[in-house]
Amino acid sequence: MESDLPSCIHAKLKSDNGEDTGSPLDLPINITRDQLQLICNALLQEEDKSFLFFVKDVEITSTLKDALDIKSLNSEEIVEIVYQQQAVFRVRPVTRCTSSIPGHAEAVISTSFSPSGKHLASGSGDTTVRFWDLNTQTPLHVCKGHNNWVLCISWAPDGLKLASACKQGRIIIWDPNTGCQLGKTMIGHKQWITALAWEPYHRNPDCRKLASSSKDGDVRIWDTVTGITILSLTGHSKAVTSVKWGGSGLIYTSSQDRTIKVWRAEDGILCRSLEGHAHWVNTLALSTDYILRTGPFHPITDKHGIINNDKDVLKKQALERYESVCYQGAEQLVSGSDDFTLFLWLPEKEKRPVARLTGHQQLVNDVKFSPDTRLIASASFDKSVKLWAATTGKFITTLRGHVQAVYMVAWSADSRLLLTSSADSTLKVWNMKNKKLELDLPGHADEVYSVDWSPDGAYVASGGKDKVLKLWQH
Repeated sequence: MESDLPSCIHAKLKSDNGEDTGSPLDLPINITRDQLQLICNALLQEEDKSFLFFVKDVEITSTLKDALDIKSLNSEEIVEIVYQQQAVFRVRPVTRCTSSIPGHAEAVISTSFSPSGKHLASGSGDTTVRFWDLNTQTPLHVCKGHNNWVLCISWAPDGLKLASACKQGRIIIWDPNTGCQLGKTMIGHKQWITALAWEPYHRNPDCRKLASSSKDGDVRIWDTVTGITILSLTGHSKAVTSVKWGGSGLIYTSSQDRTIKVWRAEDGILCRSLEGHAHWVNTLALSTDYILRTGPFHPITDKHGIINNDKDVLKKQALERYESVCYQGAEQLVSGSDDFTLFLWLPEKEKRPVARLTGHQQLVNDVKFSPDTRLIASASFDKSVKLWAATTGKFITTLRGHVQAVYMVAWSADSRLLLTSSADSTLKVWNMKNKKLELDLPGHADEVYSVDWSPDGAYVASGGKDKVLKLWQH
């Protein structure tokens, strides 16, 4: 039978966001990945860039023939080979805990690195926000202002401010350099705040506007300088669980009323309601999250943070980075629910989901797109993490190893590693090449609620019920 196989096929190279690279080519069926690299660089008139190649979501690791489903090959058909530029730098897996820093008097509920990866903040049940010095790995500032648990924290995309929100429904903005409060406490929510989202840098480099979602069913947009609510987005009939501020001027919110709503950020008009989940929607992720988070910072090239201080230049850079990761010109959204499923949406264009992602046996607690936007990782109370193809929602594999509920996932900046935190008191690092466990990181004495991988890849921070903040490095 081997002799019946075509020796050549018609193929077309396309970028992962759908751009063609000219007319179809006749390629030998046993062409290697390295030969494809050379052809791709020549077509794109690039010097020496490194690419990954895929045929129908199957990666070409050796030859084209190995990745093709030969039996179903039609000699007339043009085979699409999707190429994707690989991250230039590699993040090394964190292998050891370099510091266990006590300080918080109650559980550490949130940990977050600044957009440049140079600063670290945490929020706790002890009502404080803390900033930590990454160089000396010691506490830097203790910020007191809340009278109740600090439930969520969020860095402004310029890295110059941090917002924190508490169980009392209050929001405070902090200066990471001094630990002092900026402006007045923002009061308006009637119940606790579930999530915070800043306006993306490329839409406004002044980083003034912040959205908050609350158990009271409302979403508010604040001017953080005056401390006043600019807009109230009311339309959910139950608690709002998550808010995301997208790069195209839309705000996405999920709720216990089983819907996801899409709002226009400038005037608060409800654009559409996304329905399909049978139970509470817990979590949302945008394919552009990593790019929006790092905004004007390119952690891969800017080892010293922002090199250029011209806001217009930085805004342009941030916009270019944003546009480069949009799939077919738009951002994707994925939602995770108590109904054990996830839905994949193209929320700017469609009311109907692209795909329904099923397989989890219990509620889905966290979901994140990889920074290169190719993969989705979901964490569930069923002790597993599942991986899905981001463009189609197709199931890839299940990562098993945790022995209790998985709370959170965090990607390395190069998308090659995935970190998970669990009620079983461990963190685990998974390798995306072989989809296997790379490292087990025990050390916490109790459930690990929060984990973050710094955008420059250098550190992992984790916190949990044992009140300790841990820093991990290679």
